[in-house]
Amino acid sequence: MANRGLTGAHDVGVVEGRGPRLAYEKTTMTDAGDETHVTDQAELPTPTTRATDALSISVVIPVRDDAQYLERCLRALADQTVQPVEVIVVDNGSSDGSGDVARRFGARVVEQHEVGIPIASATGYDAATGDVIARLDSDSRPGPEWLATVQRLLTEHPTADAITGSGLLVTDDDRPQPVRSKLYLGPYFALVRAALGNRPVFGSAMAVRRSAWARVSGEVCRHDATVHDDMDLSVHLGPAATVHFDDALTLPVSARPLQHVPSMMHRGWRGLYTLARHWPREHPVGRHVRRIRAKRSARRRAELARASRTPRD
Repeated sequence: MANRGLTGAHDVGVVEGRGPRLAYEKTTMTDAGDETHVTDQAELPTPTTRATDALSISVVIPVRDDAQYLERCLRALADQTVQPVEVIVVDNGSSDGSGDVARRFGARVVEQHEVGIPIASATGYDAATGDVIARLDSDSRPGPEWLATVQRLLTEHPTADAITGSGLLVTDDDRPQPVRSKLYLGPYFALVRAALGNRPVFGSAMAVRRSAWARVSGEVCRHDATVHDDMDLSVHLGPAATVHFDDALTLPVSARPLQHVPSMMHRGWRGLYTLARHWPREHPVGRHVRRIRAKRSARRRAELARASRTPRD
């Protein structure tokens, strides 16, 4: 599989020598659903670590007019100890050169002109080729071991459909906001888990197996820009899905959305809308019943499997 690592105008700590030539691929989605491609090439440094026999990772970043934060995120990805096979930046109608920033770092740019985070995210997931789809926002700041942790956790938890961390809110002048982070994201995980019957993913710091995405890609509400896309994905993964949380995936994210009360209230309303949109089919009571049944069924299958392996006298 061709590798689409990242490069930038800074030292990324790679070994000396010329790296492979990387084809930047600009993909434009037409109204008919077709793709057009424009290809260019650039020299890349040799990456630090890429395990050929490990789970391959595609990184998806939806962006709209957020070039400054995107550049910082891409620099962080260039410094990963385990590099992805590709970084897909979905340019959602940006006018600030976000797509140009992505191409400068060697990312694959997919243009999606229908505005909305759900459609932008889904477009990136559809385009991904890795075993695992890691999702970041343009203002996410992954540490150098973040992708290595994604790879390790999904290897250690082979039955997990997805893994997620949380976020540490950080102001534009780099002041961490731990109390605000817990007040915002603590209830998100607790209340949404109660409503869904299983743990939700957090879109700024999550990864989902591509096989799990393929199962639900035709069901998600990609054309509804009002839904929270990560919550919507959690709904469609289903109550029987296994979502593993690990704080090692928690990373700094911008506190911008929570700086004003109206913005916070709007985000809360969108969360309620996302849940209610799926009722009555995905009502909390019904989802909990389905999860209990799924667990019982899984236990019965495990018991039958053990019994079949037991030698008979």
